Amino acid sequence: MFGFLGRHTIGEAGLLHGMTDWHCHILPGVDDGFKRLEDSLAALGRYELLGLSEVWLTPHVMEDVPNETEALRSRFSELCDAYGGPVRLHLAAEYMMDNLFEGRLEARDLLPLGTGGRHLLVETSYFNPPAGMVETLKRIKTAGFFPVLAHPERYMYMDMDDYTALMDSGVRLQLNLGSLTGLYGKEAQHKACQLLKKGCFSIAGTDLHSLSQLDFITKARSLPGNIFKSLSKTDMLTTI
Repeated sequence: MFGFLGRHTIGEAGLLHGMTDWHCHILPGVDDGFKRLEDSLAALGRYELLGLSEVWLTPHVMEDVPNETEALRSRFSELCDAYGGPVRLHLAAEYMMDNLFEGRLEARDLLPLGTGGRHLLVETSYFNPPAGMVETLKRIKTAGFFPVLAHPERYMYMDMDDYTALMDSGVRLQLNLGSLTGLYGKEAQHKACQLLKKGCFSIAGTDLHSLSQLDFITKARSLPGNIFKSLSKTDMLTTI
């Protein structure tokens, strides 16, 4: 069952107006997201038109993409100098829970999420949990951070019992908006809807890697069930 937005797309309906995008790969030339500064600026221009207020740039940090913290800060400064528009930009990172992350966590060489600097955006493989995942999450909390699990609806090895256990242990969940529009397939869409209806998400983001993904999200004319109404009522846009 789909809830239709009539003649309007998601973008036209103003669903994203005033939103903070907590997860995207707009920072140019650092991972598998945007490659060129001009494309990043184009994306931010689109955000202005959609009415987004803030965006957290969260480039990958993992063994395959070992971005250094200071290098990311330098690139972020370059983007800020080039942009200068009304959308407020912030820098964090999306950390794969691998050996590189363990070293960064021990050294506290991190780019946390949120204005208070108390949250870490983390991810896993889509197919298998990392070895010692529970222990790693505990170490994050022991270090004084709240773990925020990126796009949990996309993890094929997780079910509702897993999500409940994670939240009970203090882990917060981040929704990919594209999941609601079917960008990642029916299974991710179904799980995202279930989690959203249960109020499981703390924050939402686009996980934007390209302008074509933004088109896919904003040009959709329907959402499953009453998700449009659920999104307008959720607290997931609250600052963390």
